[in-house]
Amino acid sequence: MVTVRFLQKYLHERIPISKAMGVEVLEATVDGVKLAAPLSPNINHRETVFGGSASAVAILSAWSLLYLRLKNENINSRIVIQRSTMTYEYPITDLFTASSVVCDPSVWLKFITTLKRKNRARVKINSILHCNERKVGEFEGYFVAIDSQTA
Repeated sequence: MVTVRFLQKYLHERIPISKAMGVEVLEATVDGVKLAAPLSPNINHRETVFGGSASAVAILSAWSLLYLRLKNENINSRIVIQRSTMTYEYPITDLFTASSVVCDPSVWLKFITTLKRKNRARVKINSILHCNERKVGEFEGYFVAIDSQTA
C-alpha cells in the first residue's frame, strides 16, 4: 500500500517541479488525494499564486490519484495527461490545496476493463482547489494509461 510519505518522496524525486513548488501530500488513498502548496514558491507579480502553479498542483493531485488506484489494482502503466481545462474562480492568496476523487465507480470499472483488454484506456479526473476554506478553482483532466510493456 502506498503511503503519504511514499507518494511525497516519489513526486519529489520523479517529478522535480513538485519539490520546487513545495508540494506536500496531505492525503493519499485510493479514495482521494489531497496536496497542498505554499504561496511563496508559486507567487506571481500580483502576490497571488501563479496560474501555472495552481494548474500544476491540480494535475499532480489527479495524476497521483490515478497512480495510486492503478498501483492498488497491481497494474503498471504509463500515465500521461491528454487534455485539461482549468477554471479559476478567485485569486489564490495563501497556502492552497488540490483534492481529487473518483466520483463514479462505474467509470473506473469501465476504465480498468478497457485498460486490461486493450492495454490503453482514458479516464477523466477532476481536482478542486481551495484556499482558506474557499473553493478557488477546478481542474478537469483526461488521462491516458498505457500498459508499461506496450509503451
